Amino acid sequence: MCYRIALAVDGGTRGFFPRGCYVDMAKDSVLITGASNGLGLTTALHLAAQGFTVYAGMLDLADGAAIVQSAAEKGLDVRPVQVDITDTASIACAVETVRSGSGRIFALVNNAGTRLRGCFEDLQEAEIRRLFDTNLFGTLSLTRAVIPHMRAAGRGRIVFVTSIAGRMGSFGVSAYCATKFAQEGFAESLALELREFGIRSIIVEPAIIKTAAWGVHRVEAARARDPASPYARWFEQSEQLADRMVATSPTTPMDVARAIAEALTAPNPRLRYLVGSRARLVVWLRKQLPGEWFERIYFRQMLRLITRPQ
Repeated sequence: MCYRIALAVDGGTRGFFPRGCYVDMAKDSVLITGASNGLGLTTALHLAAQGFTVYAGMLDLADGAAIVQSAAEKGLDVRPVQVDITDTASIACAVETVRSGSGRIFALVNNAGTRLRGCFEDLQEAEIRRLFDTNLFGTLSLTRAVIPHMRAAGRGRIVFVTSIAGRMGSFGVSAYCATKFAQEGFAESLALELREFGIRSIIVEPAIIKTAAWGVHRVEAARARDPASPYARWFEQSEQLADRMVATSPTTPMDVARAIAEALTAPNPRLRYLVGSRARLVVWLRKQLPGEWFERIYFRQMLRLITRPQ
């Protein structure tokens, strides 16, 4: 499937195939990080089903068995590639693997990341630095590595999978929200810097989704539940509240995968794709309510639920 569009720019056109607006999924390659499970795995298989050649980035290739098997059963082109986004040598090797294997890098989906749950005063400096090294600096490093290839081709898409936590703070995830806010600021600024080279920077913001991030991959600060912490009881109740929201969330990994596919194939993609009815409702309410009313109502209710006596 291909898209061929003529766009008017300042009263004229940039030719019949303007840079950045022609997508040939039968030939174009996509590198997606964090593809061994969860959102990344679902998205990798979905993009391959759309016709893309997908390079599924993961820390350990041994984790790629599931995606290889699923792709083979469906006749999809998914190629596991080892990449540690906190290691520049690993990044360079992964990018070269994609470039040499397909001749081009049309899209990068920055999905890899980690989490850190706990109130700020209970977070250790080393925990915060690990979080930023992965979510922010790792994302920046990989993005830097692919831009020259896209710029030389005059086209490309860079997708940042952030979160509703990149639009709104919450209790017990201050450092995590800081990394997501930073990703959003970077992606938005990058959209301006790269637009004239035919490269689109796009943000996908999922609502809370039930994935392994809430189970075996849940990351809590070492001191988050320390009985000596003045925040311990509140954090415990905030986690119970979060777990209830996860259990009842109507948003699925496939919802995110479809949004990413749209971001990669739309002739004129939006800057932001907000995924999930709850996330859209909260963001809409914040826009509609005057002044600081939303903060007063929404955050006050959150605190009431978290700090109430057991």
